[in-house]
Amino acid sequence: MLCGCIGYAAFGNKAPGDFLTDFFYEPYWLIDFANACIVLHLIAAYQVFAQPIFQFVENKCNKAWPESNFITKEHSMNILFLGKCRISFFRLVWRTAYVIFTTVVAMIFPFFNAILGLIGAAAFWPLTVYFPVEMHISQRKIKKHSMRWIGLKLLVLVCLIVTLLAAIGSIVGLIKSVKAYKHFHS
Repeated sequence: MLCGCIGYAAFGNKAPGDFLTDFFYEPYWLIDFANACIVLHLIAAYQVFAQPIFQFVENKCNKAWPESNFITKEHSMNILFLGKCRISFFRLVWRTAYVIFTTVVAMIFPFFNAILGLIGAAAFWPLTVYFPVEMHISQRKIKKHSMRWIGLKLLVLVCLIVTLLAAIGSIVGLIKSVKAYKHFHS
């Protein structure tokens, strides 16, 4: 968020989609380190956002085919330094196939930054703001219409407006990209 705001403040609509490679080329080790940090961050974020999809499909398959050993059976394995681990071959195959599929789609999709922005805008408000604030209000038993409750609800509303504006910006960027895109040209 900070990088995006500073980039927009400095460059306006001409801000590049990738600050690391569009401006800086040296020192190479610093760019490599920054890219490694981005990869680590994306792997963790991918896991957080993919888990509900994994769980949904696995639950549906368990209910649809409860007699299938491939889907329901778990095998125990001893893994060095981690101890005993339960492995399901269905989970292994399904999750690997999902990761391969989404990776291929991301690689062949021509407007990846705009799609990533739209997904980020759609996921930001409910996962990062709304649900955590509602859980906090519920766990702390904050009284309705108290100053704290009003402040938290105002925070949720402001973040919703920011999310909607980000989604609109991503959609506009997608529309511009689609209009300018020429198939099979580099």
